[in-house]
Amino acid sequence: MAGAVTVPGGAQVRRIAVIGGGPGGLYAAALLKRLDPAREITVFERNAPDDTFGFGVVLSDETLGGIESADPDVYAAMQAEFVRWDDIEIVHRGRRQRSGGHGFAALGRRRLLALLQRRCRDLGVRLRFGTEAPPADRLAAAHDLVIAADGVHSLTRRAGAEVFRPSLTPHRCRYIWLAADFAFDAFRFEIAETPYGVMQLHGYPYAAGDRAASTVIVEMREEVWRAAGLDVPDEAGAVERCAKLFADALGGRPLRGNRSVWTTFHTVVNERWWHGNTVLLGDAAHTAHFSIGSGTKLAVEDALALTACLHEQSDLPSALAAYQAERQPVVASTQRAAGASLHWFEDLARYTGQPPRQFAFNLLTRSRRVTHGNLRLRDAGFTAAVEREFGCPPDTPPMFTPFRLRGLTLRNRVVCSPMDMYAARDGLPGDFHLVHLGARALGGAGLVMTEMVCVSPEGRITPGCTGLWTDEQGAAWARIADFVHRSAPGTALGVQLGHSGRKGSTRLIWEGMDEPLPEGNWPLLAPSPLPYTPHSQTPAALTVGQLAAVREEFTAAARRAATAGFDLLELHCAHGYLLSSFLSPLTNHRTDAYGGSLTGRLRFPLEVFDAVRAVWPEDRPMTVRVSATDWAEGGTTGEDAEACARAFAAHGADAVDVSTGQVVAEERPEYGRSYQTPFADRIRNETGVPVIAVGAISSWDDVNSLILAGRADLCALGRPHLYDPHWTLHAAAEQGYTGEGVRWPEQYRAGSRRPVTGRTDGPRPRLSLR
Repeated sequence: MAGAVTVPGGAQVRRIAVIGGGPGGLYAAALLKRLDPAREITVFERNAPDDTFGFGVVLSDETLGGIESADPDVYAAMQAEFVRWDDIEIVHRGRRQRSGGHGFAALGRRRLLALLQRRCRDLGVRLRFGTEAPPADRLAAAHDLVIAADGVHSLTRRAGAEVFRPSLTPHRCRYIWLAADFAFDAFRFEIAETPYGVMQLHGYPYAAGDRAASTVIVEMREEVWRAAGLDVPDEAGAVERCAKLFADALGGRPLRGNRSVWTTFHTVVNERWWHGNTVLLGDAAHTAHFSIGSGTKLAVEDALALTACLHEQSDLPSALAAYQAERQPVVASTQRAAGASLHWFEDLARYTGQPPRQFAFNLLTRSRRVTHGNLRLRDAGFTAAVEREFGCPPDTPPMFTPFRLRGLTLRNRVVCSPMDMYAARDGLPGDFHLVHLGARALGGAGLVMTEMVCVSPEGRITPGCTGLWTDEQGAAWARIADFVHRSAPGTALGVQLGHSGRKGSTRLIWEGMDEPLPEGNWPLLAPSPLPYTPHSQTPAALTVGQLAAVREEFTAAARRAATAGFDLLELHCAHGYLLSSFLSPLTNHRTDAYGGSLTGRLRFPLEVFDAVRAVWPEDRPMTVRVSATDWAEGGTTGEDAEACARAFAAHGADAVDVSTGQVVAEERPEYGRSYQTPFADRIRNETGVPVIAVGAISSWDDVNSLILAGRADLCALGRPHLYDPHWTLHAAAEQGYTGEGVRWPEQYRAGSRRPVTGRTDGPRPRLSLR
């Protein structure tokens, strides 16, 4: 390998101690020494040079590009060892589904460590194997920089817990790392439905030729592992059992272990990655589930970023702060994807009844990083086969397939989500609402929903909320419904009925969200006398007589909605408003028949639903919006959400609109792309009730993916429709779709193609000589 390259500048860091001789620690040492040969760098590793856990390592093209730029010699050495392949094969119930175009590169972990060790020695890094590192604080006193790459069980992180503020979240599966002495020809997922429960194999090659070998990971839920008798500490027995369980995948070949034990994955997150002159790297700082193959990848990328920041910044604190600022959001995004993948495999039994190709598509898109769109680019034939099995007509994206709810057939799967506009006076919708809802209806969505329409003056959130407690309001809504049906034929208009409960009598959202009105307040009602925030109004607990009055207010509003011509009615039982407050144990402290157990907490919302269903036309569908979690300890559980969905469906709900949170002010949501859709997925696939998914769904590619994977029946989008009222029309145009699932208004048809823009590409070279 070539020698060091001296590059001036950066933080003056001369003496460096690295705790941990895994890929991240070794690579950081090599990069820092290569950048400045005068540095004194020592790596402490408690194990011998060739001791390692696991077998193969998968790296992405993006990571390899970074390695190639930073150290071409390391890249060249790794390149010579790589096994590359393109396909993923999924075997389930005897059916094989294969998808190509994915692009993987892997090599043996021992080989990777050996070449990084050699690179470190060539550059003059001191490697101290079989040596327990001194405590980080002692090293910090004697060195300019301490890099703690000491893994998921990091002693450095534990000793500095008050500063790093780590959280370690255990998960529900057990898994074991094994190897087979042959090379799979694809990344293989095999599902075994056993008498004990569902088990899965993850396998991929990491060496070819005479040394052919594959990593094999066997994973299953904790209860399945115990039922199968695998909880006995017997490595040889576990290896033999796994080989028998997956004999078909292995072709009858044996498996082998390497100090292999069944373990539980822990997601590691640290609020802070550095303190003083000590910095966390790799698994010490963060972990991401192996099902997206990112542990070593993240550690190597950490090493690249840390080295770059030390070079670019003039002092150590600035460099370490820059390192965390650069890496933390990237890692958080990867952890969200890994978390989605992890939870998918934890709940694998939920999906085993899906049709074979849909099951495979669902598995491939589980992390939400692989989508319908890029899977079409990778393997158009596979994606087309999934679409045919789903029932998509030729050249029809999944989002433009119809969906039937009772007597209403929606022409596509897009819903313009309810969005409060706070533009009414005395509950009366006006020209603003006509333009707002009319524009979204013209924009192509299959279903356009009103904002929450309040059933009484006291049921408003703000003075700007719309209502349906007077016939005048009913006539104003009829004007809007008539416009939608005349000007946007094929678009359905839905009304969402609700009561603010304890979250009422507040300012307009842009004047202070959830802030009480400074004057002109009205009395609030709730299941229990609990204010939403410490400075909110305290509501009165509803009496039995008041419950009957509120029920009648919903019924009267539903009659007016039917007369106005709405096609669908949704009952708002989410977001901490009145009916939602009955459902959550955090907001319902009643001791009568309307509180206590979930059965009691459901009683009043179901009474309201039944009363509304009785006056709502039989052929028109009703849906219910619920908060499937309160994002707060002691709140609504997943089991509660399923039970609510089943209860409302049993009473005649045609679908459940699955949202989350906004029930208590102290909630801690886990935001991210499509972050609420797993709750809809759970309800749909556990209960069989049709669902509307909502929550940071932002692209038509996401909609196609959710629908085709069977995670949702309809997708509701709010902010994208504020950004672009014609979001659905544009989604059709961008996909080249011209079928019956969306219709451009005749007045707009000339705009149904993207406007031509100036060329951004230069002329191609006429001649290239190399």
